[in-house]
Amino acid sequence: MTIMLRFMLAAILALPLVFGQTALAQEYRIQTGDRLMIEVLEDASLNRTVAVLPGGTINFPYAGSIRVAGQSPTSVSNSISQSLAGVLASPPTVFVTAMPLDAPVTEAEKDVVNIYIMGEASAPGPKAVLPGTTFLQALSQAGGLTPFAATKRIQLRRAAMPGQVITVNYAAIMRGSGMNLDPVLAEGDVIIVPERGLFE
Repeated sequence: MTIMLRFMLAAILALPLVFGQTALAQEYRIQTGDRLMIEVLEDASLNRTVAVLPGGTINFPYAGSIRVAGQSPTSVSNSISQSLAGVLASPPTVFVTAMPLDAPVTEAEKDVVNIYIMGEASAPGPKAVLPGTTFLQALSQAGGLTPFAATKRIQLRRAAMPGQVITVNYAAIMRGSGMNLDPVLAEGDVIIVPERGLFE
């Protein structure tokens, strides 16, 4: 085999590697204000569209707050997959599609439930969640609870039932003994996480 033939063969074999690296380098980098459409093949209830918050993070069930600004959708999908690996029965397959800030809002994205989380949550404040989101999923999107949370007396106040307070035993739900007590949230619901007492 001549030197020229060897050189040509080596160049042809290197082409896929070069093009692959170029494609990775050109993959879109997520920015604050973008929307991410996240799909988990193994659990459709986790599928959602989330906004990239001003700090460059998103909130996702079981993963809490994830920094995504400056990363590629592939990198974010890997991070979410790793976070869900210990939660789902099989290794999760996660797809992330980035929609830039100026992309039009779809009809599906307009269909959200506005709730509020107050007190000892890692990221309290107003949240826009998908219809069917449960109490536990909402707390997960808020980054979970702080070490000072009173987990046995978290309150759910419903806008549709003024004056009525539902006490949710988060500790029991996390033990698996109270999953039937994990209510689905409705528009205007307020979750109040009180601070733990001295002997709790």
